Order: sequence, then C-alpha cells, then structure tokens
Amino acid sequence: CAMPKKKPAPAIIHFSTINQLKPAIDCPSADRSLGFPPQRTTWEAYSGEKDALSIGEWECEPGAWRITFHPHRHEFFHVLSGRLRLIDAAGLATDFGPGEAGVIPAGFTGVFEVVEAVRKRYVMFDKPSKR
Repeated sequence: CAMPKKKPAPAIIHFSTINQLKPAIDCPSADRSLGFPPQRTTWEAYSGEKDALSIGEWECEPGAWRITFHPHRHEFFHVLSGRLRLIDAAGLATDFGPGEAGVIPAGFTGVFEVVEAVRKRYVMFDKPSKR
C-alpha cells in the first residue's frame, strides 16, 4: 500500500533574516500623496489564509498620503524605529515612536504621515465577508 505524500511542514520564520527577502518597493499614488510621494519598502515574511493574512516589516521615508483601509482589513503594527502619525477623518492625530504599537481598524480613513524615517513590523488580516 502506498503512503500518501505529505506536504512539507511550513518553515518557522525568524525576523532576523527578513532583510534576506526580496522587498517590494513602491510609492503612494500621486492622487493620494500630500507632497512628494515617499518610497516605501515592504518585506513580506509570511502570507496565508488565501492571502488574507500578511506579516512582515515595512519602512518608509518621510512623507504623507491619504489612506482608506478596506472595510475588512485590520492592521496591527509595532514601530521599530522612527516616528509615524495617523490622522483620522475628524483630524485627531495619534503619534507612534520606537517600541510603540497600534492598530489601524478596518475602514479607517485619514492620513498616514511618516514624520521621521520609520520601520515597523506589521500583521494585516482581512476578515472574511459575510456570505
């Protein structure tokens, strides 16, 4: 009797090796940028749940742009270095610096501002839509 082949077990991810990954580099689109669009670099270390989960590190040059989170996407982040500011639609600003963490809730609309070149770890999760 032939034994069914098992899928290899997923590898453990150690963030000390994240810079060995090929990063994705982009900028906010011109219609969302508030001033010169800063360069953003993302090292996605893990994705799962049919791409509904993304975990990695992200860094960005100083700059600001308008954001609107998808109604099902949440992001937890932890700032490793630098400073960022989130400004909600009502104008309330919340700052984050090294060692601080926060959550951008699904549906958030406002401005994402990188005050000082920032690097953060993130976990983004898309909750399933109700069927």
